[in-house]
Amino acid sequence: MFYTYILRSLSHPTERYIGSTEDLKSRLIKHNKGDVPHTSKFMPWKVEAYFAFETREKAAAFEDYLKSGSGHAFAKRHF
Repeated sequence: MFYTYILRSLSHPTERYIGSTEDLKSRLIKHNKGDVPHTSKFMPWKVEAYFAFETREKAAAFEDYLKSGSGHAFAKRHF
């Protein structure tokens, strides 16, 4: 399975991060250890929502959608 996820910063609750991965647990650990430069400033993180897909392509396409204008509106409305 491949996952698209939305993280919420616990230290800065207005900050969110959207990504995709094959291993959600280890990816969250990397975000919270500071191994991801883009998210290290707002640690720690929690998973706000995640979506499972059969293929990497579908997960990446949904990640791209969530990062678009209408995807941001969707995420804000539902999460």
